[in-house]
Amino acid sequence: MRDYKKLDIWKKSHEMYMYVKKNIAAKFPKEERYELTSQLLRAALSVPLNIVEGCGRYTDKDFAHFLDNALGSTNEADYCCLASAELNYISPDEYKTINKLINEVRAMLISFIKFLRNQP
Repeated sequence: MRDYKKLDIWKKSHEMYMYVKKNIAAKFPKEERYELTSQLLRAALSVPLNIVEGCGRYTDKDFAHFLDNALGSTNEADYCCLASAELNYISPDEYKTINKLINEVRAMLISFIKFLRNQP
């Protein structure tokens, strides 16, 4: 079992979720509450939650499976943020910031998954 709070990937994904929650989703119009807002928040929250759940598993193979799920949620959040920018719900600067965070999380997840899968 790993302590998720010590993992840089968890810290970065938590930062991403907090930014989405405080700076992105909060700006969406009320009519998006049950569509784009809900979907984005669930996808963004799913990333650190999958890392946490994976940390409770006993094998690297099981952990990597949860990181795969986190990667899928990262891609989902990425699209939701792109759509929100194109719908002018967020500014270009906000999109640039969240896109940078998402890409950092994605790269860290891919690297960590590769590392776990290449363990003997």
